Amino acid sequence: MKFINKLIRDEAGATAIEYGLIAALIAVAAIVAMQNMGKSLTNTFTVSAGKLDCANANTGAAC
Repeated sequence: MKFINKLIRDEAGATAIEYGLIAALIAVAAIVAMQNMGKSLTNTFTVSAGKLDCANANTGAAC
C-alpha cells in the first residue's frame, strides 16, 4: 500500500510530460513562423529576379 501511495504522489513523470508538451508547442510555432517567412522570402526573390531580368534586358522600359 505504501508503494501505491508513493506512486500516486510522485509528480516527476507529470513534469516531464508537461515539458514535452511545451517543447512540442514551441516546435509547432517555429514551423509555422518559418513557413510564413519562407513564403515572404520567395516573393521577395521573385520580385528581385524580375527586376534584374528587366535591367539585364536593357529595353529602356521602366521596370
